[in-house]
Amino acid sequence: MLGNFEAVATIAVKDIGVATDFYEQTLGLSRIPTSERGVQMFKSGNSRILVYKSDYAGTNKATAATWSIDGDIKQAVVGLAAKGVRFEHYDLPGTTLDGDVHITGTIKAAWCKDPDGNILALVSA
Repeated sequence: MLGNFEAVATIAVKDIGVATDFYEQTLGLSRIPTSERGVQMFKSGNSRILVYKSDYAGTNKATAATWSIDGDIKQAVVGLAAKGVRFEHYDLPGTTLDGDVHITGTIKAAWCKDPDGNILALVSA
């Protein structure tokens, strides 16, 4: 039933201003104008990400959004690290770590957190 409709990643944040700076300036997403208070929409490729003010920001302990990286994921990770993004390291079975990039077979992934602790993933296969 929903297969023909676009989905939007929705991420709770404590401070819209701080989140806007992070998603726009640090991650390089394009801001989409909105008149709704406490909400900011961003464009990322053909997708959209909605961040909204919530008292529950950062309480999700799982990945909130994933970017599919074409090409060299390590270049994306190095570029974000140069902007102050810190990447998480996880002890995952069957996975090796190359710098900040986890490798499992042909899949490469890296995880970081936004200012509220929401987990964001970059994946390349």
